[in-house]
Amino acid sequence: MPGSLEERYIRLEVISGKGIQVPSERIPAGIYVSINVDSERRWTTATKVLSSEKSVVWGSTVTLSCAPPALSIEIRASYEVDRMLGSGELIGKLQTSWDELLDNGNEPFNLSFPPVWDVHPCLTLKATVVHACDHDDSALPDFLIDSEIGRETDVGHARFAEYVKSGTISHLNDAVQHFQLVLDQCPVDHPDHAAALTNLAVARLQGYIRNDLQDIDTTTSLLRKSLALRPQGHPDHASSLHNLVRALIWRYSKESTAVYVHESAQLCRKLLSLCPEGTFLHSIVVDSALGYVIRRLPIDGSDEGIHLHRNMLELCPLGQQHRPNALDNLAWALFIRFTRCGNIDDIDESIHLHREAVSLCPEGHPDRGDYLNNLALSLYVRFDHQGKPSDLDEAISLYEEVLQSVGYKSRDFTLDNLGGSLITRFNKRSNIDDMTRAISLFREALTLRPPGHPNRDTTLNNLATALRTRYDELDVSEDLNEAIDLYRESLRLKRPDHPERHRTLNNLSSALCSRFTHTRENEDVEKAIQLCQESLALLPSLHPDRHVSYFIFQEVYMSRYCAYHKSADLALAVENFRLASRHPTHGFPSRIIEAYKWTLAAEQHSHDSVLEAYSTFFELLDAHLATRSSATSRREAAAAFHIARTLPVNAASCAIRHSNIRRAVELVEQGRGQQWSLASRLKTPVEDLESANPDLAHKYLELSKLVSNVAQSSATVTESAAAADRAATEYRRLTRQWEATVAEIRGLKLFSRFLLPPLYQDLQAAARQGPVIILIASEYSCSAIIVPMSGEPHHVPLPSVSLTELNNLKDRFARAIRLASKMEPNEPRNDLIVLLQTVWNEIMLPVVNVLQQGLQLKARSRIWLCPTAAFTSIPLHAAHPFKTNPDRSKEPCLEDLYICSYTPTLSALVRSRQTMKNRVTPSFATIGQGQPGEGKAKALLAVDSELELVQKLIPATATRTTISGDAATRAGALKALEKNTWVHLACHGKQDPDQPYNSHFVMKDEHLTLLDIMERDVPQAEFAFLSACHTAVGDEKTPDEVIHLAAGLQFAGFKSVIGTLWEVNDAVAKHVVEAFYKYMFDPKYGSVMNCARAAWALNCATHAVKTKVPLEQRMVFIHIGV
Repeated sequence: MPGSLEERYIRLEVISGKGIQVPSERIPAGIYVSINVDSERRWTTATKVLSSEKSVVWGSTVTLSCAPPALSIEIRASYEVDRMLGSGELIGKLQTSWDELLDNGNEPFNLSFPPVWDVHPCLTLKATVVHACDHDDSALPDFLIDSEIGRETDVGHARFAEYVKSGTISHLNDAVQHFQLVLDQCPVDHPDHAAALTNLAVARLQGYIRNDLQDIDTTTSLLRKSLALRPQGHPDHASSLHNLVRALIWRYSKESTAVYVHESAQLCRKLLSLCPEGTFLHSIVVDSALGYVIRRLPIDGSDEGIHLHRNMLELCPLGQQHRPNALDNLAWALFIRFTRCGNIDDIDESIHLHREAVSLCPEGHPDRGDYLNNLALSLYVRFDHQGKPSDLDEAISLYEEVLQSVGYKSRDFTLDNLGGSLITRFNKRSNIDDMTRAISLFREALTLRPPGHPNRDTTLNNLATALRTRYDELDVSEDLNEAIDLYRESLRLKRPDHPERHRTLNNLSSALCSRFTHTRENEDVEKAIQLCQESLALLPSLHPDRHVSYFIFQEVYMSRYCAYHKSADLALAVENFRLASRHPTHGFPSRIIEAYKWTLAAEQHSHDSVLEAYSTFFELLDAHLATRSSATSRREAAAAFHIARTLPVNAASCAIRHSNIRRAVELVEQGRGQQWSLASRLKTPVEDLESANPDLAHKYLELSKLVSNVAQSSATVTESAAAADRAATEYRRLTRQWEATVAEIRGLKLFSRFLLPPLYQDLQAAARQGPVIILIASEYSCSAIIVPMSGEPHHVPLPSVSLTELNNLKDRFARAIRLASKMEPNEPRNDLIVLLQTVWNEIMLPVVNVLQQGLQLKARSRIWLCPTAAFTSIPLHAAHPFKTNPDRSKEPCLEDLYICSYTPTLSALVRSRQTMKNRVTPSFATIGQGQPGEGKAKALLAVDSELELVQKLIPATATRTTISGDAATRAGALKALEKNTWVHLACHGKQDPDQPYNSHFVMKDEHLTLLDIMERDVPQAEFAFLSACHTAVGDEKTPDEVIHLAAGLQFAGFKSVIGTLWEVNDAVAKHVVEAFYKYMFDPKYGSVMNCARAAWALNCATHAVKTKVPLEQRMVFIHIGV
């Protein structure tokens, strides 16, 4: 190469560095490289941020002369971005020469430095010879302050690094001394004051961490002062935040004072927003500070704590390593708040978060077992609050999965939790295997929690509960005595401030009460009262578990009343029934059961709170069912309280016995048909409200539509439990808005009872065109109530009828109908005749006597029958004396005397009448499916001819449509129902006894179900003739809900419906159909198509076809509605 070395210039490019580690382990603000040519010439790169991979990219270039031939290269850490105090901390230094640098040609090369923490820092450089004209020598930049405080700072950094590496306290003392000296020379207004504060504080903090210094207050104060001098927007604000977070975390780790970790969490949120992803500071904050805060942040269920955990979750996006932990923590915080406040949104969100945490931890993940266990516990608690069987089943399944996982360390927790879930399932389903296994699991858990174990008290309590439950089932006194001993041992182990102490107090109280009922040992009952009082004293007024204390209090007082018959004890028991059933933060299922028990106790002991108890039960059940978004889920929720399905009629019977007939009408209406009542709320006519407040009426209608749409969509959610939870949450959100609007409406004058259970004067509107007869079948008494067109209701005792006899009569009718269906048309139906005579003599004749003599009701007037319970399965309209008078005249039957219709409830009839105001031009659709397809049902050969017959009889003024054969599909039938005001439907009908909402008409492709019909809103619809089997047969499990196809059409908007009680013979049914439409559309009665004539036309038709149609096929048709 021409020329001497002294005459050449070198262009040196500092490209990048890797493996950069700081000896003191401090987090640098940046890294720079210093090229020291001689004592006069020194050049530095820009200070660049260290990446999360501990690498730096500079791309800095300088041109220097090659004299002298030797030079040194340093890698240094700067702790200030803005203005550097001193030269920073030395990471690595290397002596080299220009020749060595130029030996690599014009290509980049790596230069390795001595190791720092066993890693060699490495620079990538490039050296090139250039002409003298490119000379770009530079001196030390201005921000490298060559001063006494700079040199003292550099010495402090060096001593501090030595301390970190060796642990020698003298090095720490030297470092602190040098940093303190610098601080003393940098007063508050000095530009390097914040840097001096930070250096001193960081050294002191490391001494505190290693227990070489104890004063953390001074250190924290220094860091707070530094942060105050570096506010938001200052280049060194992030590093100052990090230093303070680190100090607070270490202080919390030693003192466990929650305020420090709370502040750390708040600062972490600010800090992460200032740290770009990929930087070393960001990775340290995420890996160390954030991870620590998430793990250590207390989970107390407070609003503030939940807010902090939400902040932590926001800092953990999908894919971030701490997200599962943050999800789990927030879920736990919400869980705790739910157990204290009972807000269902909290437990729903908790379950949602737990599900996500589980989904982020595949099988084999070390935390999966914990997250599964936590999800299961939340599901179990929601079951206890809401009563959804699927929650309990899923919880048990998850616990089983945890127990089967290999290496799960918290087996004792899962054994305990699974045992508790099995006990709960036993209480619901009475499978003794669940009980036996639960006791076995608790005993195994107890071996894993020997004396001295912090959770032994919990397992003792749970095992005692299982033994107590087995005692209740099998009545083995040893189980009860062992349970009491275990409860006492558990209580001894629980400290006075233990959060679960009140539960063991309640459990022991209940067990002692149970023993008292058998031994009459007064000591037990007195102790039980004392324990209950102690439990209540531990709980805030709205704590959900106060319900349990009230429940046990009523048990204790009721037991003592039964033993000693002191009225004060009965009064106290009733008061605690009242408190338990009305405790607002506990779940509805338990409160409903408590109200049910209240009705039984009040009936048994003739307490004057009995009507209040019934009313409370209906209100709670109504509120519980309203939390279910779909008709199917509401029906399942109602069926879960099968023990209480007789309460509507029992309540009415009770009101009758108290001579309050109006209240009897109100209670039987409130307790029956709740499925229809809840669904119809969203279809309530609002003409009066629109006149009074149009804006509020519009808001109500819009929200009703939204709630209805969400309810329909939630009914079709099948993807996953999580999706169902989301749908339920959305339904609940909209329902709250809807309820708030309803409350606003009730604030208006004249609307105070909007959508509240109707009063007698409201229900009497059902009798506007004729009296309504409510048939009440109760275990206490059977009777009828006649609601007249005006005036007071009439009570008609039925002394010859008992509930047992009614059930027997119902079964005999079913057998007689089956037998008649196999007989020839001209064979006498003797069994049926005997039964219909019984119905006449014992049930309907006493009613007719009041109608004729008390109400002076004219012959051939209309009446409506509203049967309850067992009465719903008896053909009351067909009651007949089958008796010949001495003058050879026939004694009239019920249908000779009056035109009979049915109504599921009085409210249903009122609603139908209200919507009769808006009539449109009639259109008539005949829908028939006689060839439903192979495997679906047998062919109905008379369907097509029946449709042709009906078409011929329809008035010419009506628009006509026929849908049959291949066109009679589910979609085709639904469209016809929506588009036409009059419908005749001839096909197979099927009542589903297990899932009544799946009752259906058989179409060509899919079934047209009751649920399909209910989801339609056709307010202009008027009349439907259902020439199909089983279209007006109720649900055996919940007969007072009257869930059948005819009622569904009435709910959808059809005001007048003809349905069937049992199987229809299509060959003979067409005679009834023909006669019906001839009367219905007889020109002499006018040309207007009037659906209110349907009951009369059916009455005339069944009389007209006596010689053609056998008795059971005439009786099968009934009219429902206006």
